[in-house]
Order: sequence, then C-alpha cells, then structure tokens
Amino acid sequence: MNDQKICIIGDGLTGLTAAIVLSKENVKIDLYSNNKKKNFFMDNRTTAISESNYKYIKNNLNLSSKNFFWPCKKINLFYEDKKKIINFFNFKEKNKNLMYIFQNRNLKKKLDKFITQSKKIKLIKKNIKIINNEEGFIKLKKKKIFYDLIILSIGGRSELYSTIEKGRTIKKNYKELALSTIIKHNGKIENVSQFFLKEGPLAILPFHKKAFSTIWSVSNEFFYKNEKNIRKILTEKLRVLIKDKNIKNITNIQSYPIKLNLKTKYFNKNTLILGDGLHTVHPMAGQGFNLVIRDIKKLKDLMSNTLKLGLLIKESSILKDFYNARKPENNMFGLGINLTNIFFKDNKYFAPLKKGILNNINKFSFIKKIGQAISDKGILL
Repeated sequence: MNDQKICIIGDGLTGLTAAIVLSKENVKIDLYSNNKKKNFFMDNRTTAISESNYKYIKNNLNLSSKNFFWPCKKINLFYEDKKKIINFFNFKEKNKNLMYIFQNRNLKKKLDKFITQSKKIKLIKKNIKIINNEEGFIKLKKKKIFYDLIILSIGGRSELYSTIEKGRTIKKNYKELALSTIIKHNGKIENVSQFFLKEGPLAILPFHKKAFSTIWSVSNEFFYKNEKNIRKILTEKLRVLIKDKNIKNITNIQSYPIKLNLKTKYFNKNTLILGDGLHTVHPMAGQGFNLVIRDIKKLKDLMSNTLKLGLLIKESSILKDFYNARKPENNMFGLGINLTNIFFKDNKYFAPLKKGILNNINKFSFIKKIGQAISDKGILL
C-alpha cells in the first residue's frame, strides 16, 4: 500500500509539532507555510508545559538538547488583599519537575531545522485559501491536491474554519489584554509564581538563571488608560512582588487580546482543526499548549492503530474518535479556567468568602495532589 498523505496548513508551534509527531507513522506530510515574511522570531512569549508533556515532546520531536527548557520544581500562588501580597498555595516536588518553561521562538527554530532535514515532511511555502471538505482536496492556484487527512492549525481566526465550525463555538470576549515581556535581572528567581492582583493575574516564568518572562492579564480599560506609563507601572509592580531591586532590563511589552474560544465541532469529513483554532483559553493557568500536545498525542495514537490494521485514514473513524476523546477535557479545562478567573476578580461582595477559602486551602494536601495530577496529565476520562 502506498503511503497515505496528510496536509497540515500552518507552521506555528502546533503545525510543526503535529507534522513531526505524525511523521513517525507510515504517512507522508505536506506542511504548508504562509509565504509572507513573519516576525515570529521577534515574539517574546514563553510557554509552560507539564512534566509528562515535556517527556512526550522530547521523545517525539528529537530534542537532544535541554538548553532552552527551564525545569521548575515549585509553584507559588499569591493573592492581593488590601495592598498586601499573601502566599496562599504552593506546589512542590522533590523527585521530579512540575513543569518546563521555554521561549516559543527557540523551540520553533529547533522544529524548523528538523523539518527541513526530514524526508517524510515536505515544506511548501504557499498560502492556501481554498479547501474542499467533501472531496478532500486543497486548491493551489488551479490545481487540486487530494489528501487522506487535512489539518488546519492556522491560529485562532481563519476563513478556512468556516467550512467546519458553522458558528458552533463557545465564545467569550474577556475585554482583556495579555501583556508579555522579558525581564533580565541580577537576582535569584528559579521558580514559577502566579499573583492574582486587583488589575488581573500576573505570572512570572523563569527560563534562564538571569531572565524571566511575565504575562500580565489586564482589562482593556486599564491598559489604554495607562498605556504611556505601562512599562514603569509593571517594573514597579515587579519590584514589589519579587522583593528584588536587581531588575536590569525590560524588553518591549507585547500585547495580545484574551478570549475564550471552544469549538463544539472539530472536523468535517477528513478535515480537522488543531491548536488555537480548536481551543483558546485564558493564559492565567498556562494550559493552552498542554492541551495541544494531548490533542496531538491522541491523534497519533488513533492513527497508529488505524494504520496497523491496514485501514485508510479517510475511511476510518479517527476524527470521530478524536472528537469524543478530546472534547470533554478541552471544554472542562477551558470553562474551569474561566471560572477560576471569575473567582479571582475584584468583587467587594465576594471578597470575604474568597478570603476565607484562600486562607485555608493550603491545609488540604489532597487538593494539591489532585491539582498536580490534573496539571501534569490532564483529566483522565
């Protein structure tokens, strides 16, 4: 039997990861990249992944170097109460790491290099504007190219999704922006910290012994009101939070709109959505790329079983089985993170109850165990 062909449209982290992982199977992959020049390597964002997901991508993405993965054994959670910063919850491990943090551009550079050397992945720098779900082809100028499976990993918004989603989406516009920047310092910051501040949650993610990134989620109103002074405000805020005056440099602050977007329809015929187009969640919990990796792992496992049986991908139930397996967890994570965000919002009526819960939650060790297990391996349904 000839190798079956897969088309992946989009060369972000999701598309690159999916291409490399799926190429381990007996398939050939065409990876389509937008031909326009991108400023991806100016992107200062960082990503956190769990221990189990780190092991999975390390083994499946041929990553021999750990240089750009920063291991973290401790996570500290704080909330703000009348200008006081209170440590209310801690996760800690002795024998393993809770998570690994990396700069997106560093991982992308590694994956780009691997793909250019792969014999099973063909990188095609063309912008695809037309796909046909019914017949399973993409259109490149006037040429129809047929595939056994078409995967769309083209970010959160694309007209190509319209042939699948048909308006069926759980959506919420938080009217917030995620402010992302890199901080260079002379202090000692080794572990992750999450601060629930009155302006919005702020995460500190170290990725080098002398550098960390911040992701601060604030309302649009707060940002535009303080836009000219936002660098100064953030710098002063960080000096208070980390009790360290050794901040050397803060890079340009990049901002990204925050929205909740959970697709209720994942596929149509042999076309599947992956990545941000499938689920976009609030960044406060750092679970976005973890969900993506679990999606790709499940897709690979289903594909592997199908190919071992000698079945054709386009005639199998892979995409239906993928939908049934992944939709519950993706929705539970997305909606759960949304509820957490609501819980920590500054609300004078809810404040006494919230304070009581937070002041006592650290006493319950079983909550820590459940929280660590879910963050590491997801919700096992």
